[in-house]
Amino acid sequence: MSEIYRTRTMNQITEEDIGSVIKIAGWVENIRDHGGVSFIDLRDMYGVMQVVFRNMELPKGIRKEECLSIEGVVEKRDEETYNPKIPTGTIELVAQKVTVLGRVYKELPFEISASKEIREEVRLKYRYLDLRNRKVKENILFRAQVINFLRQKMTEMGFVEIQTPILSASSPEGARDYIVPSRKHKGKFYALPQAPQIYKQLLMVSGFDRYFQIAPCFRDEDARADRSPGEFYQLDFEMSFATQEDVFRVGEEILTATFKKFAPEGYEITEAPFPVFSYKQAMLEFGTDKPDLRNPLRIIDVTDFFQKCAFKPFRNKTVRAIKVHAEMSKGFHEKLLDYALSIGMGGLGYLEVQEDMTYKGPIDKYIPEEIKGELAQIAGLIPGDVIFFIADREKLACKYAGLIRDELGKRLDLCEKKAYRFCYVNDFPMYEIDEETGKIKFTHNPFSMPQGGLEALITKDPLDILAYQYDIVCNGVELSSGAVRNHDLDIMVKAFEIAGYDEEILKKKFGALYNAFQYGAPPHAGMAPGIERMIMLLRNEENIREVMAFPMNSNAQDLLCGAPGEVTEQQLREVHIKIRN
Repeated sequence: MSEIYRTRTMNQITEEDIGSVIKIAGWVENIRDHGGVSFIDLRDMYGVMQVVFRNMELPKGIRKEECLSIEGVVEKRDEETYNPKIPTGTIELVAQKVTVLGRVYKELPFEISASKEIREEVRLKYRYLDLRNRKVKENILFRAQVINFLRQKMTEMGFVEIQTPILSASSPEGARDYIVPSRKHKGKFYALPQAPQIYKQLLMVSGFDRYFQIAPCFRDEDARADRSPGEFYQLDFEMSFATQEDVFRVGEEILTATFKKFAPEGYEITEAPFPVFSYKQAMLEFGTDKPDLRNPLRIIDVTDFFQKCAFKPFRNKTVRAIKVHAEMSKGFHEKLLDYALSIGMGGLGYLEVQEDMTYKGPIDKYIPEEIKGELAQIAGLIPGDVIFFIADREKLACKYAGLIRDELGKRLDLCEKKAYRFCYVNDFPMYEIDEETGKIKFTHNPFSMPQGGLEALITKDPLDILAYQYDIVCNGVELSSGAVRNHDLDIMVKAFEIAGYDEEILKKKFGALYNAFQYGAPPHAGMAPGIERMIMLLRNEENIREVMAFPMNSNAQDLLCGAPGEVTEQQLREVHIKIRN
């Protein structure tokens, strides 16, 4: 370390340095003038040191957040002035020489220590100041530690790190591409990769057995709390001669090891093997394909039962039920009904189970006496239970039941507090109907292997075909998606034909895979856990932007550097683009 500016960082200074002349450098966190004796707290990346100006005056004009180099003697503090909150709390530096390295010329837009309480737009505009906040900086340092661990662990497991191209070809992966115009090839465009999908499959065809990378991905999507617009990173890995179960074991090993190492103290983590739910089962039992297993409540289907009842609002509809064992006041039911109406439901039926196993509630009179016992058997009811009913078209009944399940878990404080609960969701439908066009399209990844192979594609209704696709979900957050890939050319041609891509389009848009699969492609499979989502969970952050050094805002703008921005007419001409009004 050069000693021009400092001879120690804050974490290197201990009581053993008492009496030594040292030099430190950093930013002014606090200034205190006690009349004749002044103090500043100087902060670097590693910690804080109190500096006392006893034998010299504090230089005039020193402001908070100025960058200083200070030389002085380390002394023991008086015991009554110890600061147990910092490692250097029993010592201080008696200043002998101060050098201003970087001045503050303008009023600070916010107090650094309180930056997390400031509006996000202001924080992102002055992100270099926001990152000086210890808590914000710790997220970024923590991220570096996690990524370093992931690299080490994947290498130990026999995976080879390979970087794939950033400038690529556009392909339909489910989100909008970011496109880049070509200067040398007029009217043609590159695309930033939504994922390294094509290239990692080509690596398998190339004979690399186990590949991984910390991969940057670019998708022109709207922001959410767990999704950053623009770019994100994922632990992308692929394996040759592998089945779905092989990928499951690798996913379990890497995620269990990472969460056990970095989880906050006292947190429980799902042990491998993780529970596995089919997509159909997850949608029924949880009302979502991203189930939060910290919530013990399950949804059951009572559609057939209510077709035997005289309650018209439930007739010819899908009916879901959620059973809870808890005492609930009239006010609780009223507030839950208000919530149900606020999310678009027409109402929320319920029954309370009495000690004698009779029911009390607004729909009791519509259930024939002779089949009331059947409901108790279907739902496993006991005295003290309350059972809620959600009825609508199947898709909406599923969605609403999931939201009511979540709300009951929160309001009744049923969810585990310190736990990371993992599961796999698999057996996703291969195809779905496009609501805009009415045509069949791929549900998720178009490069997945259909269950049943070519025969299923030829003989089955496309909407009944399942794919070897799977997600890893943790605490209701989708951490990863993956699939057994389609490596057979005949299956690939037929699968894309069903989704509206004829063989000529396939050759044109996916020519690399189309050609590569004619030269002995091995079976292969993989997945890609999201880095930011893992770290967001481990740091208990509500927003994914808190774990990124320089995120865009929710409107996909870089407020710090002004992207997206305008370019010159000359730049547009070079890439053969004219802006339409």
